[in-house]
Amino acid sequence: MIALRPRHVELPERRAPGETLAEARQVRVTLGGTQVLDGVDLVARAGEIVALVGPNGAGKSTLLAALTGDIDPESGAVSVDDRPISTWSHTDLALRRAVLPQQVTVTFPFTVTDVVQMGRAPWARTPASELDDIAVRAALAEADIVALADRHVPSLSGGERARVALARVLAQSTQLLLLDEPTAALDVHHQELVLSVVRRRVADGDGAVVVLHDLGLAAAHADRIAVLANGRIIADGPPEAVLTADLLTAVYQHPIDVIRHPESGALLVLPRRDPPPVARHPPTLPRA
Repeated sequence: MIALRPRHVELPERRAPGETLAEARQVRVTLGGTQVLDGVDLVARAGEIVALVGPNGAGKSTLLAALTGDIDPESGAVSVDDRPISTWSHTDLALRRAVLPQQVTVTFPFTVTDVVQMGRAPWARTPASELDDIAVRAALAEADIVALADRHVPSLSGGERARVALARVLAQSTQLLLLDEPTAALDVHHQELVLSVVRRRVADGDGAVVVLHDLGLAAAHADRIAVLANGRIIADGPPEAVLTADLLTAVYQHPIDVIRHPESGALLVLPRRDPPPVARHPPTLPRA
């Protein structure tokens, strides 16, 4: 058997809580002739969950794609680990940030374990490859898919596939998680499970930027919330400061109430709804 030589890669150093993992500065992106991002600034730090929220078309996924390196801004700059993102090789970048896109398609009959193991590819032939099995087992457990480990991915439900995709990202063991709508296909239990997993990772010093549509989830789990509208960040700060009824009503163009839970004190974000119409019964016709 031929022994493979160790790869010469620049292994990342762990950043302390509060230190910058990635940053976008005055980023502008135009797609199909439409300006999607217009001078956006965003910082992702170790030990912090940043939620990106806003209406459809606000630029949330585009901003995340700029942070991942999948989109090149027409102006402005994106850095990862204090270096311009374009200066990192694909492998070096994959050692520093893990990406969960909105949709992950697996058409070949890979097993769940096969797909989760793919998350360890950036660490191949590095000292960290000795941790591959431990990282995969931990990711399967965190995503609650141990029982699915030997199933073929195309046979799974949409929610199960979403958790497999998340487990692959977790197994990658980077300090920065970039997640685009990780709860979109999940039931309530697994929505909470996924964001609790992210919260535990962040408590251990990782950082996360998460695109969310559910404002209640953002309020419950994010340390900072960046509200996007028309390609700009119009508010960025703690949930209590950002999630106000006036701001959200203006951004979403729908009346929204923000209240405190009577027992826990947690922020509840509720769209205001008109009362249901009163049922009209047809007049009773006289009997012949």
